[in-house]
Amino acid sequence: MRYFIEVAYIGLTYSGFQIQPNAVTIQSVIEKALQTFYKSNFDLTCSSRTDAEVNAYQNFFHFNTEVIIKAKHIYNINCLLPNDISVNGIYHVNDSAHARFDATSRSYQYLIHQVKNPFLFNKSYYFPFHLDVSKLHFAAKSYLTNTNFESYSKKNTQVLNFNCTILNCSWVENENEELLFNVTANRFLRGMVKALVGTSLNFATNKMSEQDFLNTFSINNNSKTNFSPPGYALYLKQVTYPSHMLIHVD
Repeated sequence: MRYFIEVAYIGLTYSGFQIQPNAVTIQSVIEKALQTFYKSNFDLTCSSRTDAEVNAYQNFFHFNTEVIIKAKHIYNINCLLPNDISVNGIYHVNDSAHARFDATSRSYQYLIHQVKNPFLFNKSYYFPFHLDVSKLHFAAKSYLTNTNFESYSKKNTQVLNFNCTILNCSWVENENEELLFNVTANRFLRGMVKALVGTSLNFATNKMSEQDFLNTFSINNNSKTNFSPPGYALYLKQVTYPSHMLIHVD
């Protein structure tokens, strides 16, 4: 049978989500826990390949197995996982369901604080520089009205095209001088969310003109795009699938 497994994690000490040689990743740790408990091999396919340090409130894998998976096993699997990773659900799906390709949207949030706060260390990006917030809002609206994001993708990617539909995009300020960047899209490219944040910050600190910012949608290379914001302040909030696709195991 095919199953989906829902996970949450703090990515700070991991080399990304997807398994890779000679590195500890979210996938490698979860596969090891599953193999330890079920005494069987597991080959997980991820829904979203978050980079090193990036966190997730919700992410998914799918896998096939002949092992019978029970809801009560979630407790046992979590006992085998470190404190910064949890399994939050396991679901029956049909045999053709795919964690990556069947997702209809993904939502991310990026956290920025402008007043030094030790309680936000390695959780939010400390950015103590003056920002023209009106330019942040202008950038968000521009992301909503464009679909070509080749300039916002890292190189050495294997995608067939760079078209993305941004469904929601906004900057929110709160009373603690913190900024939250929220973005939802049908798909994201490699490094894209950090590029959206970093380029918005460049624009809002007058490191690039309005025309230079707008040109990023047409030059089709990432020479003017800023990928430097740290991964630890980025959170995958939600992966959405068609309704009734996921059925909780008993």
